[in-house]
Amino acid sequence: MEIEVLEGVFDANEIIAKENRALIEDGGLFMMNLMASPGAGKTSFIMRTIKGLEGKVSVAVIEGDIAGKVDSERIAGAGVPTIQINTGGSCHLEAKQVNTALNRMDLSGVELVIVENVGNLVCPAEFKLGEDLKVMILSVAEGDDKPLKYPLMFSESHVLIVNKIDLIPHTDFDMERLEETVRKMNPHVEIFKLSCRTGEGIECWIDWLEKRIREKQ
Repeated sequence: MEIEVLEGVFDANEIIAKENRALIEDGGLFMMNLMASPGAGKTSFIMRTIKGLEGKVSVAVIEGDIAGKVDSERIAGAGVPTIQINTGGSCHLEAKQVNTALNRMDLSGVELVIVENVGNLVCPAEFKLGEDLKVMILSVAEGDDKPLKYPLMFSESHVLIVNKIDLIPHTDFDMERLEETVRKMNPHVEIFKLSCRTGEGIECWIDWLEKRIREKQ
């Protein structure tokens, strides 16, 4: 009985994720599902991405948190259309919540929708949202062994952002070991190494993302 319930949850989510895809396609949008553990730098990464795309690509953000609106207020303060989803305890966003947000937002003129998922390396990878791109952030402070502990997240993501590379000299983080482990799990993953604090490596990410958006258009 428990297995049937779980299958029902995933089936229902899959149906609404397809509705989201239709909304995205009909609106000529590109949607990115951003996932990471708490403190990895999701919001800072979004702010850097928005700044890098300024004057090139118009952005809107769907912000997911268990509670509060600190991050969404920060993003909205930069003049970016933002809507907050508070899950009230759930460790991930589901397609239905994103569907509601998409239908409530004014997306006229918007080209990129960034969905900041709830901070978690487990559940978010299991729930499709209708996104074009699954992007995950791993911060250097978390260690290079995370792929071995959370293989699904690293296997499902199209892009791995390694953030806080400015901390590498102060840690035993092994970038070569990380890349080797991740590419065994996910040979086609794109890996970007950067620092949201210093700005190092951001330009490469921005150029790549803009190209993907333009290719879809």
